[in-house]
Amino acid sequence: MDNLDEEAALIASEDPAAARLVVLRIVWAVAELREHPGIGGPGRLSGTRELAVPRPRYVVPYRVRGGAVEILRVFHTSRRPPGRW
Repeated sequence: MDNLDEEAALIASEDPAAARLVVLRIVWAVAELREHPGIGGPGRLSGTRELAVPRPRYVVPYRVRGGAVEILRVFHTSRRPPGRW
């Protein structure tokens, strides 16, 4: 979740409280994901899966390797997905 700080800073520039809430929701969703790696759907790229965080509309692409969840990125659904994770 290397880019989560960037996302939070972008939101915090307009609403710091909203930024904290967004980060908490994403961190909570990722914690659930680590407990249940299969909850995300098939990803856009081969070998990946994606977890939707509906409020605040973020997507967390990830892959599972050797039972461990590797978070590849966090992005808002209003933005074009990055070309690579």
